[in-house]
Amino acid sequence: MLKTITPIDNTIYVERQYASNEDIEQTLSLSKKSFQGWSQTSLDERKKIISLFVENFLKNNEEIEEELCRQMGRPISQCSGEMRGFEERAHYMIEKSEEALQNIISKKDNEFDNFIAKEPLGIVFIIAPWNYPYNTSVNSIVPSLLSGNCAILKHSSQTPLCAEQLYKAAKSSGLPEGVFQFLHLDHDSTSKIIGDNRIDHVLFTGSVSGGKEVKRSIGDRFINAGLELGGKDPAYVRKDCNLDHAIENLADGVFYNSGQSCCGIERIYVDKAIYKDFVEGIKNFTEKYILDDPLKKDTNLGPVVKLSAANYIRNQVKDAIENGASDVIDKTNFAISDKNNCYVSPSVLINVDHSMKFMMEETFGPSVGIMEVSNEDEAMKLMNDSPYGLTASVWTSDKDFALSFGKKISTGTFFMNRCDYLDPGLAWTGVKDTGVGVTLSVLGFDHLTRAKSYHYRKIG
Repeated sequence: MLKTITPIDNTIYVERQYASNEDIEQTLSLSKKSFQGWSQTSLDERKKIISLFVENFLKNNEEIEEELCRQMGRPISQCSGEMRGFEERAHYMIEKSEEALQNIISKKDNEFDNFIAKEPLGIVFIIAPWNYPYNTSVNSIVPSLLSGNCAILKHSSQTPLCAEQLYKAAKSSGLPEGVFQFLHLDHDSTSKIIGDNRIDHVLFTGSVSGGKEVKRSIGDRFINAGLELGGKDPAYVRKDCNLDHAIENLADGVFYNSGQSCCGIERIYVDKAIYKDFVEGIKNFTEKYILDDPLKKDTNLGPVVKLSAANYIRNQVKDAIENGASDVIDKTNFAISDKNNCYVSPSVLINVDHSMKFMMEETFGPSVGIMEVSNEDEAMKLMNDSPYGLTASVWTSDKDFALSFGKKISTGTFFMNRCDYLDPGLAWTGVKDTGVGVTLSVLGFDHLTRAKSYHYRKIG
């Protein structure tokens, strides 16, 4: 039995039966059967249906936002942001699908008509996380279906209602039966499906260990997997930055969604000339956050997803302090935080270094470490001293410097004067233990299709 414990008060919010072997077989068989018809449907027709799918989903925003808040604890005041992100990404991918999926002309003359077509893979299995359950899902579902694939969604047990809401919207849009389905699955059943010969591609967002398990489950089959895994995203704050802008936006990058963002800021390196001012500024900004029941409209810092996660964050901060770090935040402003609940007080740690787990291992909570640096070379070395590489940012008024510095940083996305955002027109990708593959942008479609060459010679 799947049981979703709400982090608001640690009570059971959702219960569902896991899919049986019979359910799984029926789902896979129906997907396989449906693929033939859907793959031959015109792109214009697919765009029409998926546009209606998106429209129907957004109509139910109030119910969806409250469910989201109760399932994973994000403040209700922030839940509409995910709906806007869903809409922006979906519409972009629909708009760009024709460009992304068009044939590549090799030769076209009186004798030859040669081209490369981008044809669908088959059945795409999507394993989505709880932290941004709709934004991560839409990155995979919409381009998979637009490309002519069928999709099966397995959502996190923390957010099972998200899969149900997406399925409901898809069904009401006229999407043919079997083209998009979902399953509530335990670990063993998930691994079984990944290894099934009818699965042609796997898209997974989650931990590094989870990504390794996906690869093991694929085994010796010749299919690809898109893996978006861990992060420990850094920022470099130069002395020529707009300091107030940097403080406000980096604080948001640290604490939004209680720090549970794939590309949330967890490390900040600040030029020594402005280090004290930056620390004081982010301390003052952080202490204005309201940590409380996420259903209250003025709450902007909610609980983390579960008690085990809360204790992990607290222990990581504790370990850093025991090894010489200092937390500059006055905890009296966050009295609701307790070792027996999921409400974690924000932490801004100074006197940190890379010998501490806090600066090297993903925290995924409302905490950040700040280090003073003397120059750009020191900042570059520290930013690259990580097993991860999802996003990184520089805060400066010098665009030429930002362009030059960005080339030296091992990351999938590099920002100037911004962080913690996905532009759907840019490739969402990572390096090192952050994973492999691309979603979003026109390049995202390439990972959901296979190249097929057509060589036509005209005779007579």
